[in-house]
Amino acid sequence: MKIIYRISDTGYKKEKPEYIDNKKCLSNFVWTFQDHDILVMADNISDNTREMIQQHEVSIKHVSVGHGAGTFNLALDIALTYDDDEIVYFVENDYIHKPGSHEIITEGFELGASFVSLYDHPDKYLDPSQGGNPYCEGGGEDTRVYLTDSCHWKVTNSTTMTFAAKVSTLKRVESILRKWTSETHPNDFQMFLELRDNNELLITPLPGYATHGETAWLSPLTDWSKV
Repeated sequence: MKIIYRISDTGYKKEKPEYIDNKKCLSNFVWTFQDHDILVMADNISDNTREMIQQHEVSIKHVSVGHGAGTFNLALDIALTYDDDEIVYFVENDYIHKPGSHEIITEGFELGASFVSLYDHPDKYLDPSQGGNPYCEGGGEDTRVYLTDSCHWKVTNSTTMTFAAKVSTLKRVESILRKWTSETHPNDFQMFLELRDNNELLITPLPGYATHGETAWLSPLTDWSKV
């Protein structure tokens, strides 16, 4: 598995728990994925952030882009140079991961999925009238549930820009990925809807093995402060 971890000192203003920041998320990630190649793509970072990254055994690529869509496209450029069978995990800098996350990603691809997300997004359990996903009327989405050695999985309609895919899949759907990341902010929701319409299966474990670090949208059924 190859990992491209995108980090910046700027970003979208969101309410985050006290255990979510660049240092804590990277430390958690490097510990969880310590046996894998991690490339940190550092966009317009401060000297302090650079020194923090250098404390870990990772490769660093410094860029000056200034927005998430641009750094994702640079990450995609790199990913497309890997072998077709390689799994690439694209990771944003505000996620916490549970131990064993790398094994869970591998299990997901054994189900034949095109994309694996470890984040069980709570908007999939809210009616649109309550701010939930527009395809989740009645408190849930129409889906299918699978079982692997470690957990249950469900098919879901969308996720964030933190996801895993094989290089062969990235090559097959490159035009769709580029289409929805052509401006400064990726339109991940529409991107995954179009991928779904092209029969590209996205799955996530139940409960999630990672969470996005936004207070209002933490992955349910886990006390992430203790992970």
